[in-house]
Amino acid sequence: MKILLVTDAWQPQVHGLVSTLVDLVRQLQVNGHEVVVIQPGQFHTRHWPWHSGQPGLAFALFPGARLRSLMDAAQADAIHIATEGPLGWAARRHCLRRGLPFTTAIHGSFPETLKGAVGLPLSWGSSLLRRFHQPSSGVMVPNEGLLNRLKERGFQRLRLWAPGVDTHLFALNDRQRPLAAIGPLAHPVSLYVGRLSVEKNVEAFLALDVPGSKVVCGEGPMASGLRARYPNVHWLGELPRQELAQVYAAADVFVFPCRGETQGQAMLEAMASGVPVAAYPVDGPLQLVGQGRGGALHDDLRVAWHDALKIQRHEARDRALLSGWGRSSAVFLSNLVVLPRHLRLRPKPGFGVRVNPAGAITKLSHKRHSAVE
Repeated sequence: MKILLVTDAWQPQVHGLVSTLVDLVRQLQVNGHEVVVIQPGQFHTRHWPWHSGQPGLAFALFPGARLRSLMDAAQADAIHIATEGPLGWAARRHCLRRGLPFTTAIHGSFPETLKGAVGLPLSWGSSLLRRFHQPSSGVMVPNEGLLNRLKERGFQRLRLWAPGVDTHLFALNDRQRPLAAIGPLAHPVSLYVGRLSVEKNVEAFLALDVPGSKVVCGEGPMASGLRARYPNVHWLGELPRQELAQVYAAADVFVFPCRGETQGQAMLEAMASGVPVAAYPVDGPLQLVGQGRGGALHDDLRVAWHDALKIQRHEARDRALLSGWGRSSAVFLSNLVVLPRHLRLRPKPGFGVRVNPAGAITKLSHKRHSAVE
C-alpha cells in the first residue's frame, strides 16, 4: 500500500509526536509499505512565536498550492493527516474539495496546549478540534478514556490506535550505569522526560519531597523559570534518542505528573527500559501502566513514587512489551481508509511536481531522535 502522511511535526523537531511518527513510518516500510511524508521542511517556514528559542519548531507558511501539488503527485492509496497545524488544515481542505476520504489522529490535549501557548479558551480549542476532525473517515485516539470523552463531546468515527515503543533501543539493562554527562547520582534517581510546559504539570514532580536525585530531559516555554526555581535538579535539555536511552537506564523511577490525556510515549520508553512509572490514575497512565505491573498510580504522587520503587524492573519491561510497533502498525493500517480507484490523486496536466525523495521520503535514516512529549 502507498500511504500519504501529512504532518506539521517532523524532524528536526524534537518531541514525542515526531518520534512516534518516525517510528511508525519506519515500521510500515519494514512491512513492505511505501510511505510519502509531507512535512514542514518542504515549505517556507516561520517559527512558532512561543517556541522561538527551540530550533526546528516551525510551521509551514502559506502551504496551499505546493501542498496540493505534492498530494496529487503522491498518487497514494490512503491519506492520513496526523496534525491540526497549517499543513493539516490545508490537506483537509484539499481532500474535501476533491471528495477524498482521509483519516486523522488526536495525539494529546490540543485545547490545553493552545490555552497554554496563546491563551485560547478551552471551549474554543475544543470547538476547533471538533471542526477539524468532523469530516475525517476515522479519528484515531490513543486510549479508551479519551475516546469515550470525545464521543460525549460529539466526535464521530473514533478508532483506537495506541502508538508503539522501540523495545530494541529502549532495552532492559542488567546493571545501571552512571550518566557520563553528570557523573554518579544519589539513588533513587527520579526522572522526567517531556516538554516543560503548563499542561505537563512538571512542577508537581519538581516539588515532590522524595530522597535521591531528580533528572529532567526536555525543553519548553517554562524551562528557564523552572531551572531558576529548582537549581538542585539535573537539567539535561533535549537529547538524541541513543543518549536518552542511557538516561532511562540510569533511573530508578519515572515520574509522569501530567493529568491531561496524552499518548504517553515517554512512559512506554521508561517501562521498556525497565523503569517503573509513578503517575496519577488518569487516562494515559491508566491504560499504559496499569496498577501493579508497569508502575504505580495514586492521587498522591509521593505515594505513587514509593509504590513504584517496589516494582521489579523486568515487570515494567514486560508491560512495555505489550506495546511493540509490530502490533501498533497493524492497528494503524486497519484504521486507514483506502481511496476508491477512481478517486486516486493524479497530477493535473502541466501541474505535476516531482516529489523530492529527501522530503517526501521513501527511506528513513536510522538516526534516532529524542522522544520529548
